[in-house]
Amino acid sequence: MRWSWIESNTAVLLDKTLEHMHLAGLAMLFGFLIAFPLALAAVHWPRMYGTALAVTGVAFTIPSLALFILLIPFTGLSVTTSLIGLTIYTLLILFRNIVAGFNGVPRAVSEAARAMGYTRLRQLFTVELPVALPVIMAGVRIAAVTTIGLVTVTALIGQGGLGQLFISGFTLHRTTPIFVGFLLSVVLAVVVDLALVGALWLLTPWRRGRE
Repeated sequence: MRWSWIESNTAVLLDKTLEHMHLAGLAMLFGFLIAFPLALAAVHWPRMYGTALAVTGVAFTIPSLALFILLIPFTGLSVTTSLIGLTIYTLLILFRNIVAGFNGVPRAVSEAARAMGYTRLRQLFTVELPVALPVIMAGVRIAAVTTIGLVTVTALIGQGGLGQLFISGFTLHRTTPIFVGFLLSVVLAVVVDLALVGALWLLTPWRRGRE
């Protein structure tokens, strides 16, 4: 470990960390925007669930490097290529957990909301979503940590945030960039996971007493 290298590259490390967070955050946002309505449709029309699960499952099994290579002829060595690939890998986890969360809402709760005159939209967001939130957030946490790890792979196409430290370390035969990139990736994943736990704690005050 060369501390002098870390001190002289502090600005680079900060820039790569922010780039890593940017890619992971956008991928999670786009993934959730796709998975949430798809999950709602699957809950409303159960026959859709198997098809949607199979499609997202097959997409999840595609090797990441192979997927990025397939996208390069269409989107080039760009951020768009990275985001498309990373977003695809979030869909299975998010979709499955969102569906499980809403399916876990007790029927009595939904029926009580309807009996009180709630519209379908109000019932969804003010009654069912809060009840389903713990299961949904569990999926978000898994997807977030997985995506932070996958971002490093996009360094092979010129993106990747902290993953670029692995490339430079391997190319220059230096262990310090590799170790620092690995350590920062792990720390970032842990911090994001703890932040999501804290967000769930704030959003579900009725669960605090039981916990």
